Amino acid sequence: MTMTFRFPVRSFLAGIALITALPGALMAADGQAQTDIARVLAGIQPSENSPLQAVAKDAAFKKHQSFMDSSWKQLEDKQLSKVRGWSSDNVKQQEPTLYYLFSGPDYLYANAFFPKAKTIIMAGLEPSGPIPDLSDLTVRTANSELNGTRAALGSLLKHSYFITSEMGHQLSRRKLSGTLPIIYVFAARSGKDIKDVSLIVLDREGKLHAADEPGIDSAAKGAKIVLAGADGEEQTIYYFKTDLSNKGVQASGFIKFLNGYGQGDAFIKSASYLLHNPGFSDVRDFLLKHSAALVQDDTGIPVKYLDANWQLQPFGTYLAPIAQFRHAQQPKLVDLFKKESKGPLGFTVGYRWGKPSNLLLAVKAPPRS
Repeated sequence: MTMTFRFPVRSFLAGIALITALPGALMAADGQAQTDIARVLAGIQPSENSPLQAVAKDAAFKKHQSFMDSSWKQLEDKQLSKVRGWSSDNVKQQEPTLYYLFSGPDYLYANAFFPKAKTIIMAGLEPSGPIPDLSDLTVRTANSELNGTRAALGSLLKHSYFITSEMGHQLSRRKLSGTLPIIYVFAARSGKDIKDVSLIVLDREGKLHAADEPGIDSAAKGAKIVLAGADGEEQTIYYFKTDLSNKGVQASGFIKFLNGYGQGDAFIKSASYLLHNPGFSDVRDFLLKHSAALVQDDTGIPVKYLDANWQLQPFGTYLAPIAQFRHAQQPKLVDLFKKESKGPLGFTVGYRWGKPSNLLLAVKAPPRS
């Protein structure tokens, strides 16, 4: 993606850069150790026997924890609790699979909108990076790194999207660790433990391979993360760095991988209006064919493609795209919201942060017998 209006993570990534080592292409990821790493990054106490307990007892971590607790409470009150309430009231029949393309590492909102998803498939242009390793973290180095983390997470409270240009620039540097630590923070703050993490690639036929398997020429590389909530229910995230344009998906095998999951739900927000572009028609057609329910802001699939087979339920207020995307104005969507909007959302989503937002819930009619 080339959009420049996404959640700024420059300071966050700088803050975690030095506390994530660069292991080989694939390493054995101990679930409890990875859970403890996620908790420390998120400002949550690690397990009692964790090697990170020394860091967690230090004043620097206590300060970090206090900030994170306070900040997340605000985010929970203003955004996440309302998102979950909206989803519970309106997305009644959630499918086991969620397609969240153009997502970047935004597991947080995927889980808030679709908490029942067993498999979440995410994609962006940012690399997943190596599996995080805090084995070299000390009290001295933790102080500066957690300071950087706090500085960046202030922006999370103000926006629901990532700034792709900044994130791409930061993640292109050799010592940065990619999107995995960001997903870790969101998972830990969503009450999830990490059961397993592995680095993966797709071949051109859409088949999964370990990242260090020789002879695989892949244009879709990423990570598989298995999480579990307090109830023990597992949830699997696939995150891929891949080009979602027609040319990209035809070369990567990504659509073939998606086809293996069949019907699911789809979530689209802050997607730079790329699905308005004929150069992204393959992904758009996949979502139209395989989505039982589609939740999106106006950057998603243009309403002209949602034919009589879809029941359309608009929520909030559709104004117009921000100036950078004024070409993506949809007169038909203006009319739909004016006539049928269910009222204010109560939370903000998309590029018009802090202003009236829009969501469209499109539910596909079941096939006739």
